Amino acid sequence: MGPANESEISPNTFLLMGIPGLEHLHIWIGIPFCSMYVVAVVGNVIILAVVRAERSLHEPMFLFLCMLSVTDLVLSTSTMPRMLCVFWLGAHNIAFEACLAQMFFIHSFTAMESGFFLAMAIDRYVAICDPLHHATILTQTRIVKIGAAVVLRGVAFFSPHPILLKQLPYCKTRIIAHTYCEFMAVVKLACVDTASTKRYSLSVASVIGSCDGFFIIISYILILRTVFRLPSREASLKALGTCGSHVCVIIVFYSTAVFTFLTHRFGHNVAPQIHIFIANMYLLVPPFLNPIVYGIRTKKIRGHVLRSLRAKVA
Repeated sequence: MGPANESEISPNTFLLMGIPGLEHLHIWIGIPFCSMYVVAVVGNVIILAVVRAERSLHEPMFLFLCMLSVTDLVLSTSTMPRMLCVFWLGAHNIAFEACLAQMFFIHSFTAMESGFFLAMAIDRYVAICDPLHHATILTQTRIVKIGAAVVLRGVAFFSPHPILLKQLPYCKTRIIAHTYCEFMAVVKLACVDTASTKRYSLSVASVIGSCDGFFIIISYILILRTVFRLPSREASLKALGTCGSHVCVIIVFYSTAVFTFLTHRFGHNVAPQIHIFIANMYLLVPPFLNPIVYGIRTKKIRGHVLRSLRAKVA
């Protein structure tokens, strides 16, 4: 089913085109996307349930992991169901208010994801580099304050996005060449000069991303320096394995985010299919990988899940 003619679109409705140039593959592209979404939802729900049920897991690492899981659930659910409607049902219409709400959730919760990656990196730094003071430095009160600060930062910096876009007139076209309501994809449809609006969005994204990324890099450099000084080779390898898997997830998140950012700023010759596909990976892959890397590979969570399964089988 193809999208409606632009003349048939309501003034309060936009059209999501999906991935332009790959419309004939939308059904097939939707299959791996849906699979990743299912794994993301099931995996993150399991992590939340396990940490809630097991009091021994009420420690900084797992509390931050729960915050990350909630962020992943909101981030993937705000995009994936609507995306599958475009891919499988040809339901391209999206109300303007729904588009603005989706945009707010995407950008604010992406900033929260970045903040929780930083919080988890700091937790690992304290746990490995100063283990004797870990419990006194990262108390539950401080954990709550860090979580609240990350959430408030995401809301405060990205609440202006839908407000700014709601005030713009749209007289060029109402077709969004994307799979979801991305800020830059929507702002390009306005029929007034939006240079200052674009600068604000790019500046906020670059400041948050670069600051978080910088401190994450510093944390893991200090962690690696401590790990290489450990007297036990086995302990060093175990710590490296854990940190290595964490770093892989962070690299995927930030590399796709940086690619999307640079494409908006400089990549005018990048094919739209590549840009949109990477932008989708930026939102889908981290929620898919986080439960696997931080959950299944974590001994305490894995052990609790296996015990629960054995109990049900017995």
